[in-house]
Amino acid sequence: MAPNAARLWYRHEHMARIGATGRGGVCRLALTPEDTAGRALLLSWTSRLGLTAEMDPIGNLFIRREGREPGALPVWTGSHLDTQPTGGKYDGIYGVLAGLEVLESFAERGIVTRRPIELVVWTDEEGVRFQPTTMGSGVHAGAVRLEDALAARDPDGATAAEALAAQVAALPGVRSRPLGAPAHAYVEAHIEQGPVLEAAGRTIGAVTGIQGLRQFAVTVAGEEAHAGTTPASRRKDAFAAAHRIVAALHRLVEDPSETTRFTIGRFTAAPGSPNTVPGRVEFTIDLRHPDLATLDRLTEGIAETCRRMAPPCTADLLPLLDSSPVAFDRAMVERVRAAARRVGYEPLDLLSGATHDAKFMAALCPTAMIFIPCRGGISHNEAEAVEPDHLAAGAEVLAEVLRELAEE
Repeated sequence: MAPNAARLWYRHEHMARIGATGRGGVCRLALTPEDTAGRALLLSWTSRLGLTAEMDPIGNLFIRREGREPGALPVWTGSHLDTQPTGGKYDGIYGVLAGLEVLESFAERGIVTRRPIELVVWTDEEGVRFQPTTMGSGVHAGAVRLEDALAARDPDGATAAEALAAQVAALPGVRSRPLGAPAHAYVEAHIEQGPVLEAAGRTIGAVTGIQGLRQFAVTVAGEEAHAGTTPASRRKDAFAAAHRIVAALHRLVEDPSETTRFTIGRFTAAPGSPNTVPGRVEFTIDLRHPDLATLDRLTEGIAETCRRMAPPCTADLLPLLDSSPVAFDRAMVERVRAAARRVGYEPLDLLSGATHDAKFMAALCPTAMIFIPCRGGISHNEAEAVEPDHLAAGAEVLAEVLRELAEE
């Protein structure tokens, strides 16, 4: 069932105006006015189709198209609206708009599935303004406590609870629903965010699983002192200690196979004065690997390195997210492969290096992901780009899989 490719492209371009940057990208951080405006635009499109909308206590948005048996467990599809500070037009939002396109195409053809289908917009997948990454789906799955998520603070001190309350007030037509509603199955469409599909000349990726992810916040505490009068032997320089820790961590994670992924994405020093020895440094760690034993070993090494390299300062390592490697349901992966072949594409099996909300859903119900190529493998970048026909191809495969699941 071919989607309306022009409509799908238009909606990506229209949504990208919200939070548009000067270099063709998007800055639409979670639970900001831009994120709320994006949700409002989406709801303006779905309301025309007569779809109902509900939001759970962490702000996950569920947009429902009824089936012939309203009491049957729904099939879910979706992704996220929030972006990186210098993000692209397709990361996350493609899964939402592809799902919407499938629902509208079904409506135009008079297709009413046995099971309801719900389009899901997960809260704070990117983990930029509030941590951890995949906050909304993590809370839904019970991997992140609701109280901890709502208590998270942004760099300006605002809590996620305060930001969510403002969003709820700005979307008055959305009803509330309890946390943790069940689903029959979940399918997420996404750009690959890597170069494999493009290099292989393939249009559709059947995602077999997602590698493990651990995130930490490190706080190095020292003592502020005068930069001109305090000799080196008397200093408790938090920046110098953090520098030693970071250098040692990079040695720890050296990997000739380039399988390990290690990133320090945020690094701040306080009080931030040119002539004061820093008394406090905070930085984040993002660690990824497909093997759980390797993740465990590196995690132990990170903790030991922080203890060993911090003196005369102290270093506190706070775990933010522990997401083990996930293998998707084999039958669901095969559904994606078969659907791709039915509509004329030979799929390529892929393990996702990026994490996604589907990772948490895999513990709750049969889950699959559909990848399409992104130009040059570039993502989390304003230069992120895709081909319009690839958007349509992924949506066509998604329609096949959703219709089959919703008729079970």
